[in-house]
Amino acid sequence: MATDTSPAASGYVQPEVDVRALTEVLDGEYAGIRDLVRTNLTTYASVLEEADELGVDAFRERVRELVVAMAATGQTGMGFPSAYGGGGDVGASIAAFETLAFGDLSVLVKVGVQFGLFGGAILHLGTERHHEAYLPDLITGRLMGCFAMTETGHGSNVQAIGTVARYDAPRREFVITTQGEQARKDYIGNAARHGELAVVFAQLEVGGKSEGVHAFVVPIRVGGEPAPGVHIEDDGRKMGLNGVDNGRIRFDEVRVPREALLNRFADVTPEGVYESPIDNPDRRFFTMLGTLVQGRVCVGGAGVNVAKVALTIATKYAVRRRQFEATSGAREQLLLDYGLHQRRLLPLLARTYALHFAQDVVRTRLHEVFSGIEDDPQARRELESRAAGTKALGTWHATRVVQECREACGGAGYLAVNRFAALKADSDIFTTFEGDNHVLLQLVAKGLLTHYASEFEDLDQLGTVRYVTNLAVETVIEKTSVHKLLERVRDLLPGGDEWDREAGLLDSEYQLAMLRYREEHMLAGVARRLKGGIDQKRDPGVVFSQVQDHVIALAHAHVERLVLEAFVEKTRALPEGGNKVALGLLCDLFALSTIEADRAWFMEHGRLTVQRSKAISREVNDLCRKVRPLAVDLVDAWGIPSEMLRAPDLVGA
Repeated sequence: MATDTSPAASGYVQPEVDVRALTEVLDGEYAGIRDLVRTNLTTYASVLEEADELGVDAFRERVRELVVAMAATGQTGMGFPSAYGGGGDVGASIAAFETLAFGDLSVLVKVGVQFGLFGGAILHLGTERHHEAYLPDLITGRLMGCFAMTETGHGSNVQAIGTVARYDAPRREFVITTQGEQARKDYIGNAARHGELAVVFAQLEVGGKSEGVHAFVVPIRVGGEPAPGVHIEDDGRKMGLNGVDNGRIRFDEVRVPREALLNRFADVTPEGVYESPIDNPDRRFFTMLGTLVQGRVCVGGAGVNVAKVALTIATKYAVRRRQFEATSGAREQLLLDYGLHQRRLLPLLARTYALHFAQDVVRTRLHEVFSGIEDDPQARRELESRAAGTKALGTWHATRVVQECREACGGAGYLAVNRFAALKADSDIFTTFEGDNHVLLQLVAKGLLTHYASEFEDLDQLGTVRYVTNLAVETVIEKTSVHKLLERVRDLLPGGDEWDREAGLLDSEYQLAMLRYREEHMLAGVARRLKGGIDQKRDPGVVFSQVQDHVIALAHAHVERLVLEAFVEKTRALPEGGNKVALGLLCDLFALSTIEADRAWFMEHGRLTVQRSKAISREVNDLCRKVRPLAVDLVDAWGIPSEMLRAPDLVGA
C-alpha cells in the first residue's frame, strides 16, 4: 500500500495568504512611491513593444522621452534636496528605482545614469556652487549628463585610471587629457547621443605633483555637437539595453574652469595650492567613492525585482500548462504539480523573498547614513561592504532565475513576444554593473578580515594580507565573530556540540547556527592560510592570489548568513496569521535549500551526517509541496502590474 506523503497527511493546515496585506509588508514604508512607479509603468507600457519594433536611434529617443516624462511626476528626483526640486528622501529614491525594474530595463538604466550616477556624483562630490548650477535642470531631465569613470584599460581598478587633469595656474583652468587609447572613457551611458555634461574622473596634477583621482564637470557637447577637444564614439549595438546610448569619450587638452572640480573633499586654490580636509590620499579616494555606494544598492535591488518578473511569469505558466498524464486515463498534469518543477522554481521563489528583505536592510542603512541618522566611519564601511555583497548575490540570482524560468516555459519562453528575451539580454550586465561581483566580494572579505579597521581605506590586497598576518589568527576571529559561535554551540545550547546534529531542521536557530558556523570556519581558514604563507616568507601578492577562491567563498557565506538573518527577523516580527505561516515556509525553504546546496562543505567539516543531509532534502521537497498551493498568491503579492508581464502565451494576459 502506498504511503501518503502529502502535507495534509501529517496534520498540516494550509495557510491562507492575504495578498494585499502581504504587498503592504513588502512595499513597507515606501508604498506611495512604489505605487507612483507602478502607475507610470502602466501608463508607458507600450515601451515594451517599442523596444522590439523601433530601430536603435528611434528607441533611444523614446527612452529619453519616457525618462523626462517620469521625472515630471517626481518619481526620479526623490533622492535630491527639496530646495532644488527633489523629494529629500534617499530611501524613497532607492525604492522607486527598484520598482522601476519591473519595466523596460533601458528606461531603468537611463534613469540610473542620469539621476543616480551623474546626479549623485554632483550631489555627493560637489558643493553648493555645483548644486545651484546643475541640480534644478538635472532633476527635471532638461540637462542630461554622463558618469565618465570606466576606462577601456581600467575597469574596477579606478585608482589606476589614465585620464589626467593638470592645473594651469596662470589661466586658473584644468586641462583634461586622455593619455592613450587605454585611458579613453568607455561604455559611458548617455555619452553617444544625449549627454551635454560629464562628471569625469581623472588623475589630478597640481604643480607637477599627482594628487590622485578627482572628479570634474566637463561639457562634452555644445549645441548638440561635441565640444572642442572632445571626441565621442558610439559603442553601437550591445547584447541588450539598446535604448541606452553608451559611448566612448576622449579628451584632447580640454580646458575647464577651476570651479569645475567637484570640491567636497578637496580643492585647488586659484594660485595652485592643493587643499583637502583628508590628508591620507587613499582614505580620501575611498571616502569619495563611498559616497557613490547608492548605485550598488540600486542595482542589487533591481536584480531582485527582475527575478520577480521572471518568476511571476513562470509560476503563472506552470499553473496553466499541462503535460503528460499523471495516471492512466487522467487529464494531463499541471507543470507545477510535478515535484521536479516545484524544485526548479520554488526554492528560487523563497530566495527572492529572502533577498527582498535583505535589500530592505541595506536600503535602510543607506538612508540612515546618508541622512545623517547614523554617520560614523564604521557605519559607512559596513554599509559599503553590505551593499557590495547584496548587489553580488542579488544580480547573480537574477541571471540564474531568468535562465531557469525561461527553460521552465519551454519554447514559448523563447519567443520575443514574451519578456524573457528582453529580461535575459538587458539584465545580464547587472553582474558587472557598479563593480564586477567577484571584485565586490573581495571587498566584503576585506571588511571581515580587518573588521572594518581604521586603516580600512589604506588597505589594498597586499595591505590586507599584511594587516591580517600582523595579528594572531585568534584576534582576527575574535574581532569578526560577532556570535562567538563555537563557544555558543559548546556552552549555551542543549546537547552542547551535538546540538546542531539533533536540533529540528525547521528551528531557525539551527539554520542560523549552520550558516554562522560555515562563515566563521571559513574566516578562520582564510586567516590561517594568509598567516601561514607570510610565515613561510612568501610574497604577499602570491599568497593572496592562492587563497582568492577561499576569500570569495567566505564572502559568499557571510552574505548568505546576513540574508537569512534578515528573513528570520522579518518573519518573526509579523503578526500571527496566514501570511506569517506562509513566509515561515519560505524562510525554511530558503535556509534548508541553501544548506543543501553546500552540503558537501558541511559534511566535509563534520556538521552534517549522511542521514541528516538526506533528511534536509526530504524536508526541502515537503516544503515545496506546501508552498505550491500558495505560489500564485506569493508572486501576486509583489504587485507587478499585469502590463509588465507581457507574456500572452504564458500567463494568458
